[in-house]
Amino acid sequence: MKFVIQRAERAEVQVDGVTVGRIGKGFLVLVGIGEEDTEEIADKLVKKMTALRIFDDEEGKTNLSLADVGGELLMVSQFTLLAECRKGNRPSFVHAAPPEKAEALYEYIIAKCRETVPVVEKGVFGAVMKVSLVNDGPFTIVLEDRDLLKARKS
Repeated sequence: MKFVIQRAERAEVQVDGVTVGRIGKGFLVLVGIGEEDTEEIADKLVKKMTALRIFDDEEGKTNLSLADVGGELLMVSQFTLLAECRKGNRPSFVHAAPPEKAEALYEYIIAKCRETVPVVEKGVFGAVMKVSLVNDGPFTIVLEDRDLLKARKS
């Protein structure tokens, strides 16, 4: 599982010219779900993401969390985050979860986020989407389940 977290001044996602999700200050999160991912992994990534202290405090230091700033979430599924590009020039997506599993985990992630974040918007799973973002910083962080496993071992 991979989350690409972008600190946003504002962001929105459209499907067929219709806005389906829009946030102000918060995170735009691109979500990639792999074939071996589980709810347990999702729980760890959601917990880590929502606790990240990457908003500026009054001294300009990245010291505030999403909750501290009343931030919002825009969650967008993106299986291409699981692209395998080591061989050749055409990406392979063999490690991405099958659509049924990925959609179920994506909806699970949305539900988990809504337990602690008051405003959680989302894209449409499997749709062709147009995503707009004003990245605040720019500030982008990638969280992967393997990163959390390494942290536990060290």
